[in-house]
Amino acid sequence: MSKLQLRIFDGTRELFSAAARFLVTITDGNRTQRVRDYFEDNDITFDLPFFDNFGDNYTVLVWAEGYKQAGFAPVVLSEKYVKTLDIMLIPDDPGFSFVNARWEATNARYPFLSSGADNAAASARYDMLLDQQEKALACFLNVAEAMSQIHLAQGTPLDYIRQVRWDAPWAPAQDRFFAWCDSRLIDQVRNAAQAKIFAVENNPGLFHAGSTSSWKQIQFGGANVQLTFHENDTAVIDGIKCVMVELDIDYFKDLGAHALIEVLSNSLTHSLTDPTEVYVLRWIAGRTAGVPEFAPMYTITS
Repeated sequence: MSKLQLRIFDGTRELFSAAARFLVTITDGNRTQRVRDYFEDNDITFDLPFFDNFGDNYTVLVWAEGYKQAGFAPVVLSEKYVKTLDIMLIPDDPGFSFVNARWEATNARYPFLSSGADNAAASARYDMLLDQQEKALACFLNVAEAMSQIHLAQGTPLDYIRQVRWDAPWAPAQDRFFAWCDSRLIDQVRNAAQAKIFAVENNPGLFHAGSTSSWKQIQFGGANVQLTFHENDTAVIDGIKCVMVELDIDYFKDLGAHALIEVLSNSLTHSLTDPTEVYVLRWIAGRTAGVPEFAPMYTITS
């Protein structure tokens, strides 16, 4: 037998505290359903069959009334140790808490936010996001936090960002933001691709109009950072040669899945990638991989 410890968290990144009945569905790698039942605890341990083959690649789904379903696959079990899986559930209609992301704190962490403007103007445009475009701000904080966890040969991608673009049509949106970056970031990403941290995306202009090159992080099964460069758009900032970079996080690692499911779905429904979904996917992926917790400067609330 193998053991699976399932822990259920909420959008505050704490163990689920509200009263709820969790519908847990566990399916083994042979596509045999092993568990489908309701539980009231936020920390549950299951005894499950051990096959010593692909049958140990389990799929785990969790749902509760009023919350979006979440899960992970494959959850690879072993007879030698207890596997811990952390899942996050957020409300069907999630809200945001930016109490820790006020201007002073956010600018201190990401000083390029005030580049190109005095403090009053920079603060005003940031507060506009905070008050009127919560999803755009959540997207920015998601991508910035994720970039801070990507270690290049020299620094992280954040170290190369010089200025966010606030002018239309490049202003921060709920699914991406544009910035001027030190052009040396391109070579850093190329080197990271050789180290299997990123993978090149061919024909980037298909999904990113005007782009010339693009790479996607491949660390996780989903919610990876994508850096798309527009090398024909240039600027000099503080004496540094810069190019425009488009920054986003896709739901899916696989380009085909991204194209067929995410991009096609968004185009048919006229919707955009949802930063709350990215938040959940990236947090679960990081917890499963055992890397530092994905902890952007906001939380998701009811």
